Amino acid sequence: MGNLDERYLKRLSELYPSIEAASTEIINLSSILNLPKGTEHFITDIHGEYEAFSHVLRNGSGAVKKKIGEVYSHTLGETDIRELATLIYYPTEKIDLEKKNRSEEDMNNWYKVMLYRLIEVCKYTASKYTRSKVRKAMPKDYAYVIEELITEKADLRDKEAYYEEIINTIIRIGRSQPFIKAISELIRRLVVDHLHILGDIYDRGYGPDDIMDTLMDYHSLDIQWGNHDILWMGAASGQWGCICNVVRICARYGNLDLLEEGYGINLLPLAQFANKVYADDPCTCFASKGDVLNRDEQEMNQRIHKAISVIQFKVEAFISEKYPEFDMKDKDYFGRVDYSDYTISVDGKKYKLIDTNFPTVDPKCPNKLTIDELYVMERLSNAFTGCKRLQRHMAFLIRKGELYTVYNGNLLFHGCVPLTREGRFKEVNVFGDVYSGKALYDRLDSLVRQAFLSVDDKEKAQGRDILWWIWCNQDSPLFGKERMATFERYFIAEKEAHVERKTPYYDFLDNEEVVDMILKEFGLSEEHSHIINGHVPVKKGDTPTKCRGKVLIIDGGFSRAYQDETGIAGYTLIFNSWGMRLVSHKPFTSMEDAVKTGTDIHSDNVMVEQYPTRLSVGDTDAGVQIKLSIEELKELLEAYRKGEI
Repeated sequence: MGNLDERYLKRLSELYPSIEAASTEIINLSSILNLPKGTEHFITDIHGEYEAFSHVLRNGSGAVKKKIGEVYSHTLGETDIRELATLIYYPTEKIDLEKKNRSEEDMNNWYKVMLYRLIEVCKYTASKYTRSKVRKAMPKDYAYVIEELITEKADLRDKEAYYEEIINTIIRIGRSQPFIKAISELIRRLVVDHLHILGDIYDRGYGPDDIMDTLMDYHSLDIQWGNHDILWMGAASGQWGCICNVVRICARYGNLDLLEEGYGINLLPLAQFANKVYADDPCTCFASKGDVLNRDEQEMNQRIHKAISVIQFKVEAFISEKYPEFDMKDKDYFGRVDYSDYTISVDGKKYKLIDTNFPTVDPKCPNKLTIDELYVMERLSNAFTGCKRLQRHMAFLIRKGELYTVYNGNLLFHGCVPLTREGRFKEVNVFGDVYSGKALYDRLDSLVRQAFLSVDDKEKAQGRDILWWIWCNQDSPLFGKERMATFERYFIAEKEAHVERKTPYYDFLDNEEVVDMILKEFGLSEEHSHIINGHVPVKKGDTPTKCRGKVLIIDGGFSRAYQDETGIAGYTLIFNSWGMRLVSHKPFTSMEDAVKTGTDIHSDNVMVEQYPTRLSVGDTDAGVQIKLSIEELKELLEAYRKGEI
């Protein structure tokens, strides 16, 4: 043995101090390799739609109901299956509803029926895992009882009487409701082994903070950052361009309550400034897209919306001037305005501005922040960086997230891979150095972490500013457009000036040579791997599968703002031991409706890929690691037998 091998095997021997211990672990790991592969659930572009997201998470994009059907399709009707599914999704709410409509005796009978059914479903979902893994997944308070109920006891003479007494006791002592909640949570956890969130948790919808709390409690997941997540990360780091965009988008969607109530961000200095500067300005170009309660609130929202937008355009011009290598001179909007007639040129064509009231813009020095604007930004920056809940959420995004993930033979990212018009990897300048393909992703990922983790002030500042670059630069793998036409949408009436052309990546989604080149760049097989990403809503009549199923675009429009355009409420993906299944969802009504009527999100399933034989754990990334562990343990056994350890 070499010195390194000897030291490693000695460490391993501390865990497995005998031939018997090492042999037992080899047997255990070898058996795990032959278990069915766990189910992966892919969700993207949630955009703050907490209720719809929560429901899709609870029903596993139909996977929970599918398991119930596999157990009870020949013995239960559709109504009973739907009732059982609703109970698993929303145990507390469903039981509370049943209590209102049933007598105590009837309720106890209902409990008994449901408990037996839940136990059978739990047995079935647990069967593809080791007892150890199931045991770890069990809620602590009822772990022993659940294990007794779902574990067959071959040596027990009267099994039915044994199980019936356990269930009767649960009902008799009044623990039916908490027990049903516990076993329902276990079923949901076992149905989906691992969750992938492919970005854009934030913006537009009202509940991204609640979504983050839910994800922080989830048992196994990874996150690929979206451009809107990166924007919030930038705001949390104190980057002024990102802060302005976050506040502006919240105002645009009538969602300032998220900042004030969800995160405790003090908007009073901004509101006072907006009321002072734009008191006589109707700010008609800044009407909210969201539901605003009353006229006064709407007018206040519009003034805030305009105030932060003007500040944003000034701040972004300053950043683009600070970093000439960003190649973002077009961000100098106020510098490009001709104040003699209030026109601006876009793509060589001159347009008249429809709003010309800029009391804080000095034509001689148009991008300079006034003293009041500086004060507003300093207060906002302190509020974002000082918000403990926001910082906790961003720390979770850093810990669980990255720009891309390679998982079980698939490449996961939110947006795109920057390409030239010829379909080659585009070389991108990042702070003076050039990167392309995977190297670009890796460098940007490192810079994002610098913004939060570096102790060097210069590195930290670069990390903060790259977050804004990733949000809106034409070469960003998360933006995927040639420009961001925010200014044009506010101030130019002609829609031709609002066009945001996609970057070349989207022209090559059906080009197998280019798709294979991307997969190979990230170390994946061109034959059996897939690119899975979101970011761009799949419009009516379009298909989410590209390049013979090698590329899957699963953003179908969770956000209500997109649903008129997409016609649906989102695509999700299920990857289990039998293959890949793409699921399209109809709009979600409400949790109350789901509980009361048993309605589910209606989902249409399309089999993307079906395997001739069932995949096992041995076919996964975890299987590769288990096989390595087995080989190391075999070396330890050999060392024991030779007397080397």
